[in-house]
Amino acid sequence: MVSALFPIYARAGLAFERGEGAWLIADNGERYLDFGAGIAVVSLGHAHPHLVATLKAAADRPWHVSNLFQIPQAERLAQRLVRATFADLVFFTNSGAEAVECAIKTARKFHASSGHPDRYRLITFEGAFHGRTLATAAAGGNPKYLEGFGPPVDGFDSAPFADVRAVEALIGPRTAGILVEPIQGEGGIRIFPAEVLARLRELCDEHGILLLFDEVQAGVGRTGRFLACEHAGVAPDIAALAKGLGGGFPLGACLATRQAAKGMTVGAHGSTFGGNPLAASIGNAVLDVVLEPGFLERVARMGAVLRQRLAELERRHPAIIDSVRGEGLMFGVKTRAPNGDLAAAAQAARLLTVPAADNVVRLLPPLIVDENEIAEGVARLDIACAQLEKQVAADAGAVR
Repeated sequence: MVSALFPIYARAGLAFERGEGAWLIADNGERYLDFGAGIAVVSLGHAHPHLVATLKAAADRPWHVSNLFQIPQAERLAQRLVRATFADLVFFTNSGAEAVECAIKTARKFHASSGHPDRYRLITFEGAFHGRTLATAAAGGNPKYLEGFGPPVDGFDSAPFADVRAVEALIGPRTAGILVEPIQGEGGIRIFPAEVLARLRELCDEHGILLLFDEVQAGVGRTGRFLACEHAGVAPDIAALAKGLGGGFPLGACLATRQAAKGMTVGAHGSTFGGNPLAASIGNAVLDVVLEPGFLERVARMGAVLRQRLAELERRHPAIIDSVRGEGLMFGVKTRAPNGDLAAAAQAARLLTVPAADNVVRLLPPLIVDENEIAEGVARLDIACAQLEKQVAADAGAVR
């Protein structure tokens, strides 16, 4: 049968009929250990009982009423996000791209409401990924996401990764702020050093501009802290969340201080579906678990276990693994072979991973993964590396 879907995804020949925690069961009955988690989305694993019960209960109440009316579920979720972070105010979206788009608009509106509408440009970083809308694709600056869509949206100035001097040189009278992922996910799990994030905060304060963090992939507990920027002890003025916030249900959020959001008055922005009762109910259920005492500490412990196991794997397969980097349960394996080959070999060993830029394979297990599942996942990756070594040796022999 010819698919009626846009042919824009290179889909694997797999379909899953059910999931259990960190596991997915294909329609042929095969079990796969899911270290992709829907690209860091299924934060609490598949079929988490609290999320399932919440969804069933919410389905018996109004799903959607629009933002023309009060939504108690969204009010509660916003209050909890404020208590857990730097923020004073929250705007709900349906995706990470929309959350980043709101962050961009909030920063521009801040300056416009301060009498400086000419300050609209954001400094971004090479290797970034901020989404697929016209503005967020322009912010990311990756040519392959911009080609064929006309002139890129104006307003973004790119600096080399973590290059503070380049940022200093780019700041000018039209600069509105700096947009950065504390950990570049699609860019290959590249971590901004704490001292760089701290200096970016200083530069924003010195020049009266705003610091925006894209925490879409790294936020909501993925790194063992609620926000990845907490590792550096740096607070932004605006942050974007999504992915793990809904545990698999489409939900994003733009968080801001009251000062940064001062221009976002009635009518300045909007969303038909953002923060509707169904989505907000599930977001609250995710926070019930993630904000439970000890949960984030457990994520950090499991992350330390994963780091140790991957270091052992790197020592066993130096011909395949170049390096390992990451934080919490967000790791990247930089491979000497094509990363697609390693991801395919891992899938053959029934381990699901996610390729990224810089020839990296991402490991993003659900935050509820246990030590035995980590050991099993690394064992399957070990099999994949061994298979690739045989392939590399065979290819070298054929060349001779």
